[in-house]
Amino acid sequence: MKHLLILLCLTLSISLAAQSAKYDGNYEFKFETKDGATINYTLTLNPNGTFLFHYYRKRICENCKEENAYGKGVWKAQKKLIFLSTDKEKDMNATYTINLNNTRARYISKSPRDKSARDIKTALKFYASEITWLKGESLYKILQ
Repeated sequence: MKHLLILLCLTLSISLAAQSAKYDGNYEFKFETKDGATINYTLTLNPNGTFLFHYYRKRICENCKEENAYGKGVWKAQKKLIFLSTDKEKDMNATYTINLNNTRARYISKSPRDKSARDIKTALKFYASEITWLKGESLYKILQ
């Protein structure tokens, strides 16, 4: 009985690790205007269940400075949904100022059953967030 319980726990932990490996990695959105203004979002989902988010904006005006903001926390996956959460006391400080608590995204990828020639980029599409400028954005997975 003891061996069966250990085997069950081991199998469950391996299957959970395999599921998160599907989603972990680097995701990015870049937008650049003709005059050189830039917006860049980068999200790194680590295999250990933590994430790092970087927001960068460069505006083109006389007194404008480049903006960098960071966020971190934990993530979990359920089916094709990614849930991000930030603990205000543990994850936020002078460097990490973006609160991604209650942020949810849908994992988008080409189905293995889809045999068509169409190209579907792997992405995270944010459908719920307390951050208004993140809601509705798609961050595309960077293949390494």
